[in-house]
Amino acid sequence: MTVANEIEAPMRLEGKYKAMLVCFVLGLGSLVAWNSMLTIGDYYYQLFQKYHPSRVLTLVYQPFALGTMAILAYNESKINTRWRNLFGYTLFFASTLLVLVLDLATFGKGGIGPFVGICLLSACFGVAHAHVQGGMVGDLSFMCPEFIQSFLAGLAASGALSSALRLITKAAFEKSQNGLRKGAMLFLAMSTFFVFLCILLYAMVFPKLPIVKYYRSKAASEGSKTVSADLAAAGIQKNTNQGEGVLQLFFNLIIHHV
Repeated sequence: MTVANEIEAPMRLEGKYKAMLVCFVLGLGSLVAWNSMLTIGDYYYQLFQKYHPSRVLTLVYQPFALGTMAILAYNESKINTRWRNLFGYTLFFASTLLVLVLDLATFGKGGIGPFVGICLLSACFGVAHAHVQGGMVGDLSFMCPEFIQSFLAGLAASGALSSALRLITKAAFEKSQNGLRKGAMLFLAMSTFFVFLCILLYAMVFPKLPIVKYYRSKAASEGSKTVSADLAAAGIQKNTNQGEGVLQLFFNLIIHHV
């Protein structure tokens, strides 16, 4: 099979631009949760004046992120990529939701107890980030360059999105009583919903796009052991015959969709 055919084959499959959009959103979602913690720093400085939250939360977050990423990198060949990414996004969702619940449960009061809870959730963000960041980059590396470019563009845009949302929510309650807290809660709620959307996109939309099926089938035919769950989610059984060519896999996919 020529290189030209390998490049042209995916172009005949549908879903490239949809996949690029999904990758961009997934990139946004992989950092928007942690950025939400940093962006409401003004509220946390009012709540935890003695504990320097921005510094402490970052110091708690980073070791867990680096440590988890090192463990995952060492065991990467044994880890199911789909479940790794889903676990990461789900942990992002749960942690962001718990930040919101913790504040509501304590009625916005400071103190060492709520601050320790925030620190524990910050550690969870680090673990989630390690799962998603490495998992998504590795997953998209099997596919066309536009996918990983879109994902990284989403990462870059997540800071701007978080800042814009925070400015909007802060301005909306600027003149109301306890407006800083209300704006922070609305912002966290929006971030939680956005991460939940990422879970749905990665679990239900992305694996069923024809071009994604093609690249994952191609990776499986070349010996990858980390895409089996992705293929199963798309309704494709992994072919154990490694000698089958990529062209045959492509034709099988076309017949399946027709």
